Amino acid sequence: MDKRFSTLNAADQLELRRQAVDDVLAHPEWPLAQAVRHLKKTMKLTTAEMAQLSGVAYRTMQDIENERSDGSVQTMNRIFGMLGLKLSVARKTPAASADRSS
Repeated sequence: MDKRFSTLNAADQLELRRQAVDDVLAHPEWPLAQAVRHLKKTMKLTTAEMAQLSGVAYRTMQDIENERSDGSVQTMNRIFGMLGLKLSVARKTPAASADRSS
């Protein structure tokens, strides 16, 4: 946990993670970099801690956060995977496509 914050018990850490995930899921319009920054900030982690937890190189994490890289799907799945999330591609449903063309 980021040393700027006091240590939290397990229940409080879990609640922060739930809140971070709920926020990201509630904002599908956020760019990936913003979602990653929000997760890190809400969970009170440093870039190094988040990189270590997700198994992503520190420099890669910095590049994603600072929008110098979008990260590969595999990298984003490592980052989101530590919270039980997965980046995916989905086919538009015919009804959704018809609504947008109107």
